[in-house]
Parts: sequence; C-alpha cells; structure tokens
Amino acid sequence: MTLAFTICSINYLAQARTLGDSLRQTNPDWHYIIGLVDKLDQANLPAPLLPDYPMLEVDQIEIEDFAGMCERYDITELNTAVKPFYIDYFFRHYPDATEVIYFDPDIIVFQPLTELRQKLGTHNLVLTPHICQPINDWLIPNELNHLNTGTFNLGFIGLQKTDESNRFVQWWKKRLVNECRIDLCNGLFVDQHWVNFAPIYYDRVYIDKHPGYNAAYWNLHERFFSEQNGVWKVNETADLRFFHYSGYGIHKPQEVSKYQNRFTFEARPDIVPLFDLYRQRLLDNHNETYRAYPCFYIKPPKVLYYQKVRKTLKSPLETLLSKLKEGYS
Repeated sequence: MTLAFTICSINYLAQARTLGDSLRQTNPDWHYIIGLVDKLDQANLPAPLLPDYPMLEVDQIEIEDFAGMCERYDITELNTAVKPFYIDYFFRHYPDATEVIYFDPDIIVFQPLTELRQKLGTHNLVLTPHICQPINDWLIPNELNHLNTGTFNLGFIGLQKTDESNRFVQWWKKRLVNECRIDLCNGLFVDQHWVNFAPIYYDRVYIDKHPGYNAAYWNLHERFFSEQNGVWKVNETADLRFFHYSGYGIHKPQEVSKYQNRFTFEARPDIVPLFDLYRQRLLDNHNETYRAYPCFYIKPPKVLYYQKVRKTLKSPLETLLSKLKEGYS
C-alpha cells in the first residue's frame, strides 16, 4: 500500500481537500490522510466543511515535546516541524504501507505517479531539487536565495519503509524539535536545510530531476507548459506530474507567488490555465470559510511577541517588562 499524506491546520483544509481530490482522480489506489495541526473538537466544523478524507490530529501521534514546539514555533514552523513525526507514526502504525509520500497541501497531482513508486522500490528516499538549471539573473528567487532556503524543496518527499529510511526519520525528528525555525542568519529555513545532508548521510537517496515533478514558481525559468489532448506537458515532451502552487493566494489572483518577482501571468500565459484551475478548485472547496479559523495551537501574535521579549530580559528589568506588555496590548 502507498500512503500519501499532507499536513495543515484548519485554515488550509481547502488546499488539503484539493490535493486529495487530485490524488483520488489520478492515483485512486493510494491511501490519503490529512495530518491536522489543529483541534477539531474546538473548531466545531459544520458537516459540509468536514473533508471526505481521514484526518489524523497531531495530538494523536505521540510527539514527546509537542507543547514545547508550540511555544517555540509559529504556524509555518510548527506545520513543517511535525513532518518526520507523522512519517514515523505511519511507519509504526501502518504495517501495510510500503511507501510513505508527503505532499504540501498546495499541490495538484495531474498524473499517476507510476515512476515514483518504481523509484521507491529501489531507493530509500526520493527528493526533488528546487532548480535543475542555472538562474542567470538576480530576481527573486535566485541561486543565493536557494542557498538560504535549501537545495531540496520539502513540499514533497517520498520514502520506502526501510531501516535506512527510518534512521533518516529519527535523525530528522531530533533536529526539528528545536531547529525548525525561519532564521536565515543562523542557517535555518524550517525543515529544508537539514535534508541537504540526506544524500550524504544515507544510502540510496534518489534526486529526481524529472521536469514534471514539483514544478513551481522557483523553477519556471526552466519549465514551460502546454496542454496536449487533455494532458499537461512540460517542455513539450514530459508529462506534468504535479504542480506546487506555493505562495499563491486567490485574493491576489494576478500574482504568481508572493515569494517571487521574476514572472507575471502576462509574461507567462502558458501557466494561466493551471492557476485558473487551482483558484476555482480552492473556491469550490470552501477556501474562504476555512481561512477564518485560527489554529488552536498557535498563540495570537501579541502573546508570542511578549513571550519572546520576556525571554531576552533579565529579572531586574521586570518593571520595564510589565510596562512593555501594557504598551503592546
């Protein structure tokens, strides 16, 4: 059995449903689970908002220091930090799962991923690099940006369930308990930099450069899209396997991604139908309603700010701290 999963909080369930719908259409024999970093009993979602996919809440997967992680991390850091913990849980509790594959929720799968399953038959891990060809300008993201954010994009990772894969997962878990921060000055960008070590530390790691895998704003300079007889192609010859809509928001429909300034829809009309499709699917899956739900585990920004400031102050400054708290409230 192939187990595919994503991770999100309730505010991203439209994306998780859209991913699940695409997997159901293209890879119907796969088992898909939504890892939910939230509390359903606190949200009280009405029946139409409950996805037609199993959801596994994060408090069920036995993370030893989860409360501490909630204190340390914002919502992006927390959702990425729990990734290897979910993989570990699936390795232990789903004995029939021979492969475990993670996708970010903001992905649509367009084709059966037959080659991926074949590669996981002979490799422990499958990773996709952000880019496979040089970037010849200094717009964003450029090669320097990718040095800051990691060689591989961890919006996708495939693992065969082996002892070697498990060793990788245990190592990755230990790093992400405390060091899954967005802290570029200290060489950290959530879970991604750590996996730069995977091909060095572990055997049979496959780096998949297929242009149809993990297509996204960061590699548009090397990939062009067309639809031929109802099938999306990359660079005319390769099938588009899955597209990662990272940084796209339906409230800014003219912006390819909030994380880039290299491409516009006017300059790249080939991608317009792909984004029109995604926008409509998000709307159909109640994106506007889900967005209003705050994550149960994340404190409001004011509280987080106060806690972080408090940690930097010494005890003789408690009076000043109190005034700072009052002023920020």
